[in-house]
Amino acid sequence: MKIETISDFRKAVRHGPYAWPGGYPCYFITSDGAALSFDAAVSERRNILSSIASKASDGWRVVALEVNWEDSYLYCDHTGKVIECAYGSDESPEPGSDD
Repeated sequence: MKIETISDFRKAVRHGPYAWPGGYPCYFITSDGAALSFDAAVSERRNILSSIASKASDGWRVVALEVNWEDSYLYCDHTGKVIECAYGSDESPEPGSDD
């Protein structure tokens, strides 16, 4: 889902953290390519809304909501936590490991 306006972001948040149908885990992408977990985006929504409104390039402007299909090594750039994936490994990788 492309996010260009505050309304788009609010719609994405109302969509919830899982795609329907299927229940696939979603995450946000910022204009600089960072990944944000759904929880991080909700908790930092004020920064995100301000950045979307001003079209800022400050790391908070969310531009998309996507499904994490298979990347079991996708981390939230804000919290450092692994973002759940739909079809990846059942084991969560350790931060900084090459596995």
